[in-house]
Amino acid sequence: MSKQKYWILCKNAVMHALFHVINFHFYHFKKAIMDFKVTMDNATMQSSCNLASPVYNQSNCTVSPPWMFHPDLYIWLPVIYSIICAVGLTGNSAVIYVILKAPKMKTVTNLFILNLAIADDLFTLVLPINIAEHLLNYWPFGEILCKVILSIDHYNIFSSIFFLTVMSVDRYLVVVSTLGSKRMPYRTYRLAKTVSLSVWALVILVVMPFTVFASVYVSPDDAESRKSCVLSFPSPESFWFKASRIYTLVLGFVIPVSTICILYTVMLFRLRRTRLSSNGKALDKAKKRVTVMVFIVLAVCLFCWTPFHLSTVVALTSDLPTTPLVIGISYFITGLSYANSCLNPFLYAFLDDSFRRAFKKLLEC
Repeated sequence: MSKQKYWILCKNAVMHALFHVINFHFYHFKKAIMDFKVTMDNATMQSSCNLASPVYNQSNCTVSPPWMFHPDLYIWLPVIYSIICAVGLTGNSAVIYVILKAPKMKTVTNLFILNLAIADDLFTLVLPINIAEHLLNYWPFGEILCKVILSIDHYNIFSSIFFLTVMSVDRYLVVVSTLGSKRMPYRTYRLAKTVSLSVWALVILVVMPFTVFASVYVSPDDAESRKSCVLSFPSPESFWFKASRIYTLVLGFVIPVSTICILYTVMLFRLRRTRLSSNGKALDKAKKRVTVMVFIVLAVCLFCWTPFHLSTVVALTSDLPTTPLVIGISYFITGLSYANSCLNPFLYAFLDDSFRRAFKKLLEC
């Protein structure tokens, strides 16, 4: 089979899968919209009262459904989430397949990329459940699955930035040792596996409090007694709510991003001070490649996650009313952070020359 025919078949397969994903959600959308039209006038439900993801609901916070203010959200949100799900599953699965199948791709850096892809794939796999909850306007999946879904939502917050930090530390050590003409006998694939398992253990430990607090909640103000999957904090709820936001902000953004910025700043400073030897052109090309990669990694990571974590600061320092604008911004911020799961395969894998060569080689077989 020629390479061109293979690419056509791959494209058709992806489009076919995307069609079925969207068609599946549209079928449930049509069914749910009938109930929505009947109950729109008197419906109330559990929702977020702050500029943040619906994950962070407070059990004593009851407002009207967001789409009572913005009916377009009810239509477009499932479509956007379905696209993120389809693209994320396709991209991350391709990354996992190439790294596992190509022998030359089993490197330390690619092992971290593999774990990053697994984390993103895990999140996109459960995204349809979030879409179903949105369309049905209640949580039908029970207590256990509620804990699982909210835990995976938080794995998405912490795992990506933690593995990005580990990759930054690894790149820094490689560059520094290369500049000092030193070898790194301890940088082995086996050690990378140990580090990866340690990162996953740390993520599970960090997310454990959210798993404990996750539960199915029925608002006493809801005449239909509809269930919601939320974080139910003990009294005083406002204290626990603020503590959870600060906890997420510090561990999921401030510390990792500060570490990454410091590492890359020092690395670039040392690269610029390096005097080129006989291998000057190669070093100069490597310097440019590192600079571009640093800019792309940091820019996209900050672009996707900074609004989410800034919303934490806003939620902690102000009391915003539940208006159409606030609700729209809230869902946009959440969708932007979700979109990072589809961008990661292109940033950490497809932009890498060796990965691209291995991927093309597999397609030619």
